[in-house]
Amino acid sequence: MVIEQTVVITGASTGIGAACAWHLDRLGFTVLAGVRRIEDGDALKARASARLQPILLDVTDGASIEQARQAVAGLVGPRGLAGLVNNAGIAVAGPLEAVPIADLRRQFEVNVIGQVAVTQAFLPLLRQGRGRIVNMGSIAGRAAMPVMGPYSASKFALEALTDALRLEVQQWGIQVSIVEPGAIATPIWTKSGAKAEELEATTTEDMKALYAGVIAGVRARVAEAAARAIPPETVAKAVEHALTAARPKTRYLVGRDAKVRALMIKLLPDRWSDRLMTRILNLPH
Repeated sequence: MVIEQTVVITGASTGIGAACAWHLDRLGFTVLAGVRRIEDGDALKARASARLQPILLDVTDGASIEQARQAVAGLVGPRGLAGLVNNAGIAVAGPLEAVPIADLRRQFEVNVIGQVAVTQAFLPLLRQGRGRIVNMGSIAGRAAMPVMGPYSASKFALEALTDALRLEVQQWGIQVSIVEPGAIATPIWTKSGAKAEELEATTTEDMKALYAGVIAGVRARVAEAAARAIPPETVAKAVEHALTAARPKTRYLVGRDAKVRALMIKLLPDRWSDRLMTRILNLPH
């Protein structure tokens, strides 16, 4: 299959972003894969066709975004963009009482403000190409977990931004979808775990004692989830559908755990859901 269409993917160095880049490349898209380091781009190219081109793109840096926009505009010309996949993201973990405000700001700079900044930059090209936008959310954007408050808050915000944007750009035929994966086998598990350990190392002994039970319960559950995490290629297939289907979904739940959690939120009152999660996580109460 030959598809003369170009898509931009942010955060394509590893995990879901890399899986999406390789998958769309195999389908025949021209993939412009956003990375922050040249060596990450070289690793992507090693497993792809000549169509895949890495572009340096830091979603928290306005100059980097503008430089990427200019490069993409020069490559696509008047045909514009067929798609933008806003995938870049990080996960900050820790009890809200203990999370440094600087870390909380960083969480929103990458996962929320960065997504808007990139979308603003590329919307004129998407308008030219009647392209589509796919935001990478999470089931955490529907259902918050203790100790994952900053990450969940950023993904809740992305849900709202997706809903607003979908209505704003429909006048130009631009479709907007959000993908909501559950546990996916990506490096974000180890990265967020390392960050949580770093936070714990700088937290007072009194604070550690206050939240020891909560942290232990969540850690055990996260370890279980990581062990049964599904491959990122499953998410890439949802992104493919969002970019190519005649009638793309507005939301894509990916993974059995995501679907079960979404059903719980839909059917259970908050207090019942809290009691169930307290039991599952063995939280102090």
